[in-house]
Amino acid sequence: MAEELKIVIYPDPRLRKISKDVEKFDDELADLARRMFILMREAKGVGLAAPQVGKNIRLFVMSHTGLEADDRVYVNPVLTDAEGDESAEEGCLSIPDIKADIPRSKTVKMTARDLAGNQIVETQAGYIARVWQHEVDHLNGVLHIDRMGALAKLAHRKALKALEDKYAADHPTPASKARK
Repeated sequence: MAEELKIVIYPDPRLRKISKDVEKFDDELADLARRMFILMREAKGVGLAAPQVGKNIRLFVMSHTGLEADDRVYVNPVLTDAEGDESAEEGCLSIPDIKADIPRSKTVKMTARDLAGNQIVETQAGYIARVWQHEVDHLNGVLHIDRMGALAKLAHRKALKALEDKYAADHPTPASKARK
């Protein structure tokens, strides 16, 4: 039976790793994507990257409308040809309740693979381009809080500290155990 997937919560170090390219396009990969869609929907998200479920591979799923007809899987995505700038509010399933205006490119081109290994080349603008950039950031170990302005970081410092303290309490290190 497949292991249970859970959303990895900040500041888990797995969120900061640069993901590895997918080399095997098989049933296991397709099953992971299917389970990620289920988890994404349960959490009421529009995108979910593999590092957010503890998998260090370059894969993300998304559905910009939430409808299954709009489900998309992108494997080994590369973003290019960024144009324009805009800011809009973003949140993240791995950093609950922290939303801020994040600057992104208005339009981007993505080259990726689907679950069968077929090439995908698309250009999108607006919301879809924003989701792509957010999820590709996850694959590169970058979080939306890294892109926040100074005022937003200041406004969210207590909530971030609470997440850090909870993580530390749930994941004691040998050094912290010795201090007790």
